[in-house]
Amino acid sequence: MNDSITKQQQMEQYAKKLMQLAKDTITVRFRFFDNALTKLKLEARPGIGRFATDGSHIYYDPASLLVTYMEEPNVAVRAYLHILMHCIFSHSFQYEKRNPDYWDMAVDIAVENIILEMELPMTALSRDSEELNQIAKIRKWVPELTAEKIYREFLVNGLSKDAEATYKKLFSVDNHEGWRGGFAREELVITEEEWKKISERIKTELKAFSKDKTSSESLQNNLEEATRQRYNYRAILERFAVCGEEIHVNDDEFDYIYYTYGLTTYGNLPLVEPLEYKEVQKVREFVIAIDTSASCRGSIVKAFLRQTYDILKNTENFFHEINVHIIQCDNEIQSDTVIRREEDFIEFLEHGKMNGFGGTDFRPVFSYVDALKDKGEFENLKGLIYFTDGYGIYPERMPEYDVIFAFLNEDPNRGSVPDWALPVVIEEEQLED
Repeated sequence: MNDSITKQQQMEQYAKKLMQLAKDTITVRFRFFDNALTKLKLEARPGIGRFATDGSHIYYDPASLLVTYMEEPNVAVRAYLHILMHCIFSHSFQYEKRNPDYWDMAVDIAVENIILEMELPMTALSRDSEELNQIAKIRKWVPELTAEKIYREFLVNGLSKDAEATYKKLFSVDNHEGWRGGFAREELVITEEEWKKISERIKTELKAFSKDKTSSESLQNNLEEATRQRYNYRAILERFAVCGEEIHVNDDEFDYIYYTYGLTTYGNLPLVEPLEYKEVQKVREFVIAIDTSASCRGSIVKAFLRQTYDILKNTENFFHEINVHIIQCDNEIQSDTVIRREEDFIEFLEHGKMNGFGGTDFRPVFSYVDALKDKGEFENLKGLIYFTDGYGIYPERMPEYDVIFAFLNEDPNRGSVPDWALPVVIEEEQLED
């Protein structure tokens, strides 16, 4: 019995030394990861069969680690770096919003590609050449290998069973069960906001190591994706709220006690009349401009409009009477559909047609809307949402209403938006869901 315990303890000690050595190796070689490394604690978890993380700990199976180490001496460094990058890119925090099978594969491929790009002897494994062959094939569909772009490719075009099996076999390093709370702990785990701050620091420090081989292009691309600001489209629509009145009881100011007392005491004579009008914040007048150039597909445009409609409907942002203009434009105005009631929106979603598909110029929409305002078409136009790929000519003059440019997917080659407009990126898979 004692011999068995001693062997178990020795095995755990050897495994712990391997993991600690892996951490030290990464600390020396990757100076910009030092802060991230200090956040992750090592913990042995016999029986889990492989590596895992919950965002605050790296778990490893001592027996499995030592067996694999005999064939792959670099396995600890490779796994440690793989898991570290999952945390830096906040992969686990997006898990519940995605198709888990596709997301698991996409994040593993993205991370493994970065490690292979660095070409470091300390991380080399026997399967690397086979991984590189598969990555070369994936690059034909996804030139920039970020987790989000790989995931989008899988979601839109699907995966064969053979490809899925190959990707799982080659690129899977750690168990993602901890991302779903499979390793629940009493201690407070590192939050998404904390990891984003770490990622921002790494991105800044990478500029000092731009000539370093460890500063791979894919690492920088994934950091940009992980740290870019994401907007809640539902919250964006609230910017277009305008004050208006609807006829209903104002519960905040109406006292039912006096009201009912008067009815019971004096018959049909209430002591206090209910306040019928209550000022509320609801979307009443705004413009949705649609870029109908060739790059904005009709199906995606309809998906964007449907999402907009669903948000408005579910949050009760509609007045009984509304004034929404859906303007289609490429380099000139193609159509203007006026939405007066909820039924009009539904009719357009089901039967409306996309017109245009020429070049893109944003200016005609703003000139057209200004002309409508001069004619009295709007009483209190709050804002304009322009759904576009971003490749067009912006107006030089700031309009009298709020403007949001809603872009389909992130694009580093897109030109800058004027200071008076708010840019919002809407991911394509969000519209496809």
